[in-house]
Amino acid sequence: MQPIINNRIINPAQHQTHTKAQLQNVAASQAVNGSDFQQMMEGLRQNQKDVHFSKHANARLDARNIRLNGQQLQRLEQGVAKAQGKGIRDGLVLIDNIALVVNITNKVVITALNQQDQVFTNIDGAVIV
Repeated sequence: MQPIINNRIINPAQHQTHTKAQLQNVAASQAVNGSDFQQMMEGLRQNQKDVHFSKHANARLDARNIRLNGQQLQRLEQGVAKAQGKGIRDGLVLIDNIALVVNITNKVVITALNQQDQVFTNIDGAVIV
């Protein structure tokens, strides 16, 4: 009976044997690649810690001439953290006269507008910072 590897029948005459050193080199390169993967995943987790803006939100900020300064961005981070602590999934964060609809779970600003007699739907909480 011929051996089967990866759903293929292998002819023993063509089957290549590997030395212990070759196998250790392969294992070492896989460990390095695994480490690189862990670093990449850690980088993604770090990015998920920060609030970011969707393409739509960036377009609305530009169209409505809304500029957030460093202090306001810090307050946005604080507002998202507070909302997350209260279990809000989609929330409204009010900063000065700026209203930001944020997906709290993914930390993504969905849209932004000036706070003037607006109706906000599809939110389950609001934070004023």
